[in-house]
Amino acid sequence: QVQLVESGGGLVQSGGSLRLSCAASEGIGSPYMMAWVRQAPGKDREFVANIRWDTGVPQYADSVQGRCTISRDNAKKTLYLQMNSLKPEDTAVYYCAASITPGYYDSWGQGTQVTVSS
Repeated sequence: QVQLVESGGGLVQSGGSLRLSCAASEGIGSPYMMAWVRQAPGKDREFVANIRWDTGVPQYADSVQGRCTISRDNAKKTLYLQMNSLKPEDTAVYYCAASITPGYYDSWGQGTQVTVSS
């Protein structure tokens, strides 16, 4: 059973920065892909970014392109999301997800709250 534990969320002012981390249990091995997904109150989950674990190639949602950087540390089995120039509309619970099998996300973390004040 793969476990994902997010951390790094918090309250920040508009324009500020946060770095989210997602630590994976050893059983994750080498996933195909990992991602950050967020959910704001009253809204559906929204893709933020993902990264191919083997190549490190990232993809970003248009809403965060240029402001966020996804990265991973294979040795530490940890996924990161550096978020800069944060906006109030970035307020959401941020979830980490792992795709062990290509095509869908098998494992999810419990989420970490990010709140951006105006």
